[in-house]
Amino acid sequence: MHAELLEKRLDKIESMRDEIAAGGDAAQKIRKLPDSIVERLIDEGFFRFTLPKALGGEDASSLDTIKILESIAAIDASVAWNVMLGSEINAMAAGGMDPELAKEVYIDNPNVVMCGGGGPGSIPPRAERTEDGGVRVWGQSTFISGCHNATWCFMAAPLMNGDEPERGEDGNPIMKLWMMHRDQWEIIDTWDVAGLRGSGSNDVKADGAYVEPRFLGVDLMRTPAHYDNPVFRMPVPLRLSFNKVAVALGVAKGMLEAFADLAQNKIPMMSTSSLAKRPIAAYRMGEAMANYRAVRTYVLQAMQDVEDELNAGAPAPGAETTINARLACTHGANICMQLVDSLHNAAGTSAMRSHSPLERKLRDAHGCATHRWVSHPLYQDLGSIFLGNEPDPEFTGQGGPAPK
Repeated sequence: MHAELLEKRLDKIESMRDEIAAGGDAAQKIRKLPDSIVERLIDEGFFRFTLPKALGGEDASSLDTIKILESIAAIDASVAWNVMLGSEINAMAAGGMDPELAKEVYIDNPNVVMCGGGGPGSIPPRAERTEDGGVRVWGQSTFISGCHNATWCFMAAPLMNGDEPERGEDGNPIMKLWMMHRDQWEIIDTWDVAGLRGSGSNDVKADGAYVEPRFLGVDLMRTPAHYDNPVFRMPVPLRLSFNKVAVALGVAKGMLEAFADLAQNKIPMMSTSSLAKRPIAAYRMGEAMANYRAVRTYVLQAMQDVEDELNAGAPAPGAETTINARLACTHGANICMQLVDSLHNAAGTSAMRSHSPLERKLRDAHGCATHRWVSHPLYQDLGSIFLGNEPDPEFTGQGGPAPK
């Protein structure tokens, strides 16, 4: 994405500030984004900017994506989370799809939005072949963010033949994320949570969902993918990580703004001056700003290192680069959560009110930091590598050995 195009997209977010904020407010009540803000985001291309130019996208780099998502999340995290998942899966599906089929899916249907992934739900997943060469899928997946907006959903299920799994050429059971059209699955209302409350991350249920033969080859996890953008050569766990920390950074940025506004206008009990004049508020603000700037710089530099390695011709980032980037994403999300906690505490009881922006930032910061791809248990996994233990394949980067 050219710098000028990035600036235009960031300017567009600022011009939509009131609409994004209103959409986020409404989403708190209905636990999903209202149709009006979704339609506006679609019209403005916020689910397409990660796509290759050949498919009508803007070829966003990882750094472009982080800055765009951060800017939206500073206004409202639930809106940003929907944009993050929809744009992420749109791009991943495009990368794992035959280019001619991709033109049909994305060019002929410019409003397309995809969802999927999640975890296993209450119905054990399975897929079976059909006589016409297609596949039918059964199952229920949890945490399908943005499912209300989506045209397609990807659901993980093993390919079965009776009671036995079918096996690939490597001898392992075939486990795949199957691409299902909207008329083949239903939404189960299970999303009643605190953090990211408006993201609409409900369950999706398939009861014999039909997957046409021409969509069986779509591989959401394909690396390297069909396009030149270095993002399409990043390991999938890293792609899933940098998008999540982007939203966490935005929540932290929004919290800093909200706290500064409150501090200027609040007169604490038994005080004659504003909260901004209190030493503890100034201390917490300075500490939080330092933490935000530090982790933001760390994340952006770590992802720049990944992009530089790929732009230099590496087929995939090396283990050392990948491990550093994963650590940056994990640390970024968790430090953002901590600084939000600190500012919320310094704001006093007024921050506890449900209409306070600080209260929502608190919930959303915790929602971001508990996500599997940036959550605190990853410190242990990464720390084990730094102590000389063998890394899990998730962290090897596919481009070289782990550091010793």
